[in-house]
Amino acid sequence: MEKEIIYNIDLHFEHENWQRELDFWEDELKSFHLRLEELVKRWTDHKVLAEIEKFQNQFMIQQKEFDALKDQIEMHEKNMASHYEKNEDVLNKMFVSQHLSFREVMETERNLYDKLKKDFFRFMTKYM
Repeated sequence: MEKEIIYNIDLHFEHENWQRELDFWEDELKSFHLRLEELVKRWTDHKVLAEIEKFQNQFMIQQKEFDALKDQIEMHEKNMASHYEKNEDVLNKMFVSQHLSFREVMETERNLYDKLKKDFFRFMTKYM
């Protein structure tokens, strides 16, 4: 049975893509917050204001999740850098397993964030 070799550069490439994706989402959240601020100025209805507050809270939770994901990516990058400094281009099985698990976490985060955005746009369509 032939073993698949996974190199640092391959994982680094995926980390960079995840980082860019998280950066983009963070920029979106900033614009979503601005839109909510506009709505706060327009509406006095307590039901609408409660929904605005719900989205503000969800956006803050989402931002914390993005920060945590970025921290995990940074830890992976530091681990890879330490291997690179030792001229070890191939990573150990445990690290690769963690990377694959993190890939699933990112996929879940994509789905959750996509749902949040859809809910937010429906809300904005209703009240903007």
